[in-house]
Amino acid sequence: MGSAAKTFFARFCCCCCCGDDENEEEKEPLISHDTLEYFDREAKKRRDQEQNLWSEPGDPSHSERDDDRILYNLIQNRNQTRRGSLAHRRLSVDIESMRDMRREVRDKWKMILENLGFMAEAESLLTVSASASYDRMRNAPAARTLLQTLHSETSIFSTREPPPERYLFILDRLIYLDAADDFVAKARRFYPKRDSDDEDENPLAVNLPLLLARVNRNMNGGGSGEEEDESEGEEENF
Repeated sequence: MGSAAKTFFARFCCCCCCGDDENEEEKEPLISHDTLEYFDREAKKRRDQEQNLWSEPGDPSHSERDDDRILYNLIQNRNQTRRGSLAHRRLSVDIESMRDMRREVRDKWKMILENLGFMAEAESLLTVSASASYDRMRNAPAARTLLQTLHSETSIFSTREPPPERYLFILDRLIYLDAADDFVAKARRFYPKRDSDDEDENPLAVNLPLLLARVNRNMNGGGSGEEEDESEGEEENF
């Protein structure tokens, strides 16, 4: 019995050990931690791009257009400023003002797209990633002509600055879907061209020269941003 018992336990223990090894192998994740981190970083990049709505999505330096350069520098300056300080709050206000203006334009486009029947497709049609390439556009010249038409004959952009290049890609998609002319017609109807006097009263308008001067002053160390006479009464909710 002693020999038989030893043989039984030896076989039983071996089976148990083998089973544990197999279970451990099965529990190993199919996707490595590094891969998950990569996808997380890419998802964050897309969220940042959508939040900031860069005018030139293919410009990684964000320096080709004044408004992109200003927004980028504002964000970089805020990242280097002590959170809760007056300078940090001021930068937050400037950043959100630019984001609000860009979101307002995007919301106009979304409303027109939904009115055209693209209820489920509006978000994907409006999404332009940093990997967007002019070489992949099917109707670049026609899209640029339509973009200039929207800029000159409607108030959809609410600014005298050149229209954002990101909307070229969206118009190219609409041309492919045979919906670009209908989009322009709706834009003329919903957002007719305003008089120049009314345009100046836009509450979301951003003074780009003033912001650029402020950014340059901060980058050159021209001010601490902690003026005592303006520090009282500031809110802390940025």
